[in-house]
Amino acid sequence: MKIVRELLKGTPIPKVIKVRQKFEGQHIENIGQEIENQLVNKSLLKKIEKGQRVAITVGSRGIANIPLIIKEVVNNIKKVGGKPFIVPTMGSHGGANAKGQVKVLKGLGVTEESIGVPIHSSMEVVKIGEASNGLPVYIDEIANEADAIVVVNRIKPHVAFTGNYESGLMKMISIGLGKQYGASISHDLGFAEMSENIRKIANVVIAKKNIAFGLGIIENAYDETYKIIGMPKEEIEEKEPGLLAEAKRKMAKIYFDKFDVLLVDEMGKNITGSGIDTNVIGRYHTAYGSGGPTITKMVALDLTEQSQGNANGMGIVDFISQRFYDKIKLDQTYPNSLTSTIQQSVKIPMTLENDRLAIAAAIKTCNIFDKSKVRLVRIKNTLKLDIIYISESLLEEAKANPNLEILGNAKEFDFDGEGNLPL
Repeated sequence: MKIVRELLKGTPIPKVIKVRQKFEGQHIENIGQEIENQLVNKSLLKKIEKGQRVAITVGSRGIANIPLIIKEVVNNIKKVGGKPFIVPTMGSHGGANAKGQVKVLKGLGVTEESIGVPIHSSMEVVKIGEASNGLPVYIDEIANEADAIVVVNRIKPHVAFTGNYESGLMKMISIGLGKQYGASISHDLGFAEMSENIRKIANVVIAKKNIAFGLGIIENAYDETYKIIGMPKEEIEEKEPGLLAEAKRKMAKIYFDKFDVLLVDEMGKNITGSGIDTNVIGRYHTAYGSGGPTITKMVALDLTEQSQGNANGMGIVDFISQRFYDKIKLDQTYPNSLTSTIQQSVKIPMTLENDRLAIAAAIKTCNIFDKSKVRLVRIKNTLKLDIIYISESLLEEAKANPNLEILGNAKEFDFDGEGNLPL
């Protein structure tokens, strides 16, 4: 659009400086050994009898080392004579259909070939009871028919609400195993009571089904596996709030409390449920999240291939580039929004024909008098925050922060001939 190019012509785009953000880096060196230690030392494998069919939950998130973790769980179950298989447990993700959910797992590196067990995917559910607040409780029909269930998930802050139970094992039990129908029931009453709904629904499943054990995962700020915790089903409700608090302390962050423009190279469902972690950027699509920096305008340049066109979360961004827009698939994006009942998350941002114009639009509209002094931060995504780029206006603040290391001199953005950045 010629008029748009004219309006943005002359908007100054700052030089940026490469910066390393420093976080605690403790992580597990030998994941296979740690999983074996958790399962053997805590006698969790004794919950599985020889010949039992064991359903293992795998969700849609980009959990670090998830193919290795699932494979090690599988191998340990096989050692005691169990017959493990994988059940996709991701609510409405993957277009809310069975084949789509298998495709999501493939994007995470979890396939029948890589793990060595079948993947049984179905969107059919069965009702097994009612929660104490009257909500019906459903679980995946294939998992329901298994002799035992093993619940595996990362424990971390949720992007839309806060509480004792956010993203973790209890949510996997109540919403993941509930498939699209169960997820819809949990979300229909909104996010104000979500944490309690998760607890109450999960408790019914825990009481009525043979959940052999849960395996919780906590990651550090570098997207590495920091801790793996095995626990019998009787301990999940009690232990998860403390593990969630620990996960929050380990999260990465942007070490600037307030700035004008955030440039995000990529967002996507493999990164977090809302494409961009709201806890990192301080923007939420519900009234039940809080915290994070104050950012005036945001730009997202690309949608990850692993998202399969699901652009959920784009509604909290102000500007996107054309290449992002071209990857949006509404049949993948809308089921998430309809299930969660939150439409703000899927509203399409203003779309500019290339990255240069998208960045210029954010700078032009960030409400500062001297645009040449814009306070801008560029990140790869909200999982990869160790290396960022900052505009010169943030340099002195960065030098004063012991958690930041300046790695070079100020450089121009390296736009190609089409006005786009290499990502």
